[in-house]
Amino acid sequence: MTTSSERLAALAALVEGEGVTRVTPPLLLPAGPYFDLAGEEFGRRLLLTTGGDGTEFCLRPDFTLPIVTDYLKSEAAGKPAAFGYLGPIFRQRRTGVIEFDQAGLELLAQPDADVALDRVFGFARQTLEIFNVRHAVVRLGGVGLFEALLAGLDMPDVWRPRIRNRFGHAEALERLLTRLATQANGKAETPDRATLIEQVTEQMLAAGLSLTEGRGPEEIADRYLEQQALDAALVPGATLELLRSYLAITGEAEEALAAIEALAEHAGIDLSARLGTLRRHLNAFGPAAPVTFDAAFSPRLDYYTGVVFEMTGQGGHVLASGGQYDRLLERLGATSRIAASGCAVWVDRLEREALA
Repeated sequence: MTTSSERLAALAALVEGEGVTRVTPPLLLPAGPYFDLAGEEFGRRLLLTTGGDGTEFCLRPDFTLPIVTDYLKSEAAGKPAAFGYLGPIFRQRRTGVIEFDQAGLELLAQPDADVALDRVFGFARQTLEIFNVRHAVVRLGGVGLFEALLAGLDMPDVWRPRIRNRFGHAEALERLLTRLATQANGKAETPDRATLIEQVTEQMLAAGLSLTEGRGPEEIADRYLEQQALDAALVPGATLELLRSYLAITGEAEEALAAIEALAEHAGIDLSARLGTLRRHLNAFGPAAPVTFDAAFSPRLDYYTGVVFEMTGQGGHVLASGGQYDRLLERLGATSRIAASGCAVWVDRLEREALA
């Protein structure tokens, strides 16, 4: 059996593999981008401090964001690059330590995005082998597959982005689907905008409210009209039933993908390209670990774009996770599409698995 130091040395060698540049972003990073990209939910886990000029900083909560940000600012932006890392990250938790070692691989602008993703899978698999993890389970998800399904469904366009934004957030998505299923068909006639603004103005004045402080009559009226338009845009019951059926599919990967294929064919939606991509990637994991597919699975970050995955060990603890995240580069200012895929592994959890 290998020692802890030998395992860490092997992991460091993997991070510094052929063609990979090992990088170490600063420990103190601007907090703003994390709030912009990951929202308040992730923001509550940041360890924050404030600079003398009022700028908010955080201890490094991950490696991907600073690596991609620096790449886009460099002369190498848009050119193939591979970055590896190994070091501490810092996140708030209700109990326990707040510092964790994490390792990972980020592949950017690779000429073949599918080959790059398979390389990421291989990195995760090799990491588990270093720590002698024998009982890992792989869970795959398809963000791109869900988006393709959503694009083919019969529904008002106004609802597609709202449903997409809740994908991966099971409770929020279920609340929205329940709301759509219970919308009333009959609506009272909505006044035109000018009339509505006047009505709001009169009500605010009668209540002694200021027309200039806080939300004004125009903003209130526009928000009301937007909500009325949403309530009037009904989603067919058959569409909601199909969505729920899709999201409920989970199990052994080949069987789950076959069930999705049958569901899509029955609905007249062509998902063959996305399903073919997922089936090709199944081979990247080899026979060492069982692979499941969960149609509702997605990391709780909306910049993932294609295939996503996680590997879990005993007790269901996530040991490795990642996937394709092209949208992150777009949101950080890339002017053209740059393929991106990567994964992170949790060293402390892997070490516990090795000692179990």
